[in-house]
Amino acid sequence: MTTRSDLLGSVTESSRTALLRSEEYEDLFDQAPVIFAALSGPQHLLEAANPAFFDVFGGERRATGVPVGELFPELVRQGVLDRLDAVYRTGTAYRARGGRLVLGTPGAEREGFFDFTYEPRRDGSGRIDGVIVIAVETTAHHHAQLLAAEQRVLLEQIARDAALGEILTGMARAIEELAPGLLVSVLLLDPDGKHLRHGTGPSLPDFYNEFIDGIAIGPRVGSCGTAAYLRAPVVVSDIAADPRWEGYQETAARAGLAACWSTPIMSGDDELLGTFAMYHRTPKEPEDKDVALSAAFARITALAIERHRALEAGRAAQEREKAAREDLAFVLEASTAITREPHYFDCLQCMARLTVPALAPLCTVHVVEDGRPRRIATAATDPTTECLLTSAGIRDDIDRALARVLSSGRTETGGSCTPALTARPDITGYACVPLTTRGCTFGVLTLLATDRPLDGHVVALAEELARRAASSADNAHQFSDRVQLARDLQAGLLPPELPSIPGAELAASYHPAGEGLDVGGDFYDVFPLPDDRWALMVGDVCGRGAAAATTTGMVRHTARAAARLLNDPADVVTAINEALTEGTTEDTFVSLVYGELRHAGSRLSLDLMRAGHVPPLVRRADGTVEELAHPGLLLGIERDVAGTPCHIELSRGDSLVLVTDGITEARSAEGTFFDEHRLADALTSLPGTAPTAAAAVTAAVTAAVTAFAGDSTPDDQAVLVLTAT
Repeated sequence: MTTRSDLLGSVTESSRTALLRSEEYEDLFDQAPVIFAALSGPQHLLEAANPAFFDVFGGERRATGVPVGELFPELVRQGVLDRLDAVYRTGTAYRARGGRLVLGTPGAEREGFFDFTYEPRRDGSGRIDGVIVIAVETTAHHHAQLLAAEQRVLLEQIARDAALGEILTGMARAIEELAPGLLVSVLLLDPDGKHLRHGTGPSLPDFYNEFIDGIAIGPRVGSCGTAAYLRAPVVVSDIAADPRWEGYQETAARAGLAACWSTPIMSGDDELLGTFAMYHRTPKEPEDKDVALSAAFARITALAIERHRALEAGRAAQEREKAAREDLAFVLEASTAITREPHYFDCLQCMARLTVPALAPLCTVHVVEDGRPRRIATAATDPTTECLLTSAGIRDDIDRALARVLSSGRTETGGSCTPALTARPDITGYACVPLTTRGCTFGVLTLLATDRPLDGHVVALAEELARRAASSADNAHQFSDRVQLARDLQAGLLPPELPSIPGAELAASYHPAGEGLDVGGDFYDVFPLPDDRWALMVGDVCGRGAAAATTTGMVRHTARAAARLLNDPADVVTAINEALTEGTTEDTFVSLVYGELRHAGSRLSLDLMRAGHVPPLVRRADGTVEELAHPGLLLGIERDVAGTPCHIELSRGDSLVLVTDGITEARSAEGTFFDEHRLADALTSLPGTAPTAAAAVTAAVTAAVTAFAGDSTPDDQAVLVLTAT
């Protein structure tokens, strides 16, 4: 090995030190939303982890250098260490979707669901020295799916006029399955308006259901009687110590009940229908999940009770039934339409369009940006109605109402605080409804009525629509953030801009696979070398995600370091291969075209090395196309990749075209490959050269692939074109 090669080997080896590896981990994952941890050795010592890891597994346990089984003992009994042992022992990655874990110390446990990847990590000699853990928490998605499924079942029961008892009992059992440990009870308002009657309580003892059947509504009548009296949720975390349960504590203790959280069930017209209660057998405060379940199913219970009353009330009640059906259809159809929108602003703008004229003739949507509300959508039945927003008094009233709703997170429907809105005869009502998700109010839906009052029924629909739209917008926002993160990481693996080479023009194109959620393995680079030389390369790393990104970075940095020390392209490719075979896993390989360019009089002289990559093409100025099918092995598989460069010269108007296999392996709807022949045809069909020849060649290639295979592609597509000028 030459002295220069020894220096390169030293640089490559130093890049794999623990310190630099930790810095690379921090650069890649410190701000990432994914959960990351690096475990070393057979004891799985916690070597490094990002903040997201500690946020999920325990913010107070941030120690490193400790076996993960000691740091988080709850993982041991759930088989996590067994799986880590298997990955470390066998070198086979483990992946799981929707895996369930119970996290936290005794008394503070919580259930979580995750998508896991456990990847073996190897040292420079190829031995396994640790395990990399990457995970994404899907708890909210899991619970949302279960909640949505149960809600759909209940809504379907309501729609088919199932018996009220069947709906309530089904709902209670569904909640008890969603939240083990909770016991559900529903009490219905007695016709006298002063008492509560048994509705359902399938898991409560019969004697207890009989005992509370007919309790009075009052300020100190347990949780349910008090909630009905106050028309507000009542949380009793310890029945034995709460004075509101005086006279009921002995029976509750006999039934094994220690906590009760009750929510009044209100109709769309703000009429009390009953109470919805969740019991627990130990003293306990409700969690966010419990509050969400209570709110969601209280609304569904309200629909069920109203539906039942409507069916029993004869002709007048039939009209209410029709209205409830229309409301239900409106909410379902509207939420479906909103959910289809892929982007944050599109979801909210769709909501604005759907509210007019169904809920009101005029609607605005504001969201908070940089600490201030900004109007992003307006919908009106006609221009005259929309002109109401230009009135200074109305505009000022709306701005003040927005501030109050953003601060309180509660709907506002009028009052003395809005004199301009309430005093004008052409405005019959208004409502400002918060857009809230995950406990944060980020916007407001405002409705203005000019033809009829905005009653509680309309406001409830607006609140339901706003709730669903807020959730959809938040999901779209998170999706966009994930796509942007992948794009930012990908951008860091590509040159920010192509350099300017005298006597040549460069153009490039990169199109990520699918929706761009993962970092791809395709890359290209162009950089200067000593003696007025230039290096260029196009490559493809197998796989996607963090591993592919790490390998891509290593290949680019190794090439840039080696090319400045070595004058032969074959030596540079050999150095890259050595770095891959010594520093990556056995199943990591790279295809590559690496070349060096010199000026030879009026021509460009290139020496190209091809390593298992798509053959380069040369489009001459006269339109003919040549394929440079020089042999070469994939990198990262064998230690010996001996070969010689292929020499070409480019005259004015000649173009060197380098692509990745995402171009040639793009498939038509029938499954046919685009292949090298169609690529050559696309180049042949180009008209004569022009001052922007490189850009024109790049555009022709991408247009031909898109026309053949469509916009969506299962693999990344990269094109790099060099044209002699």
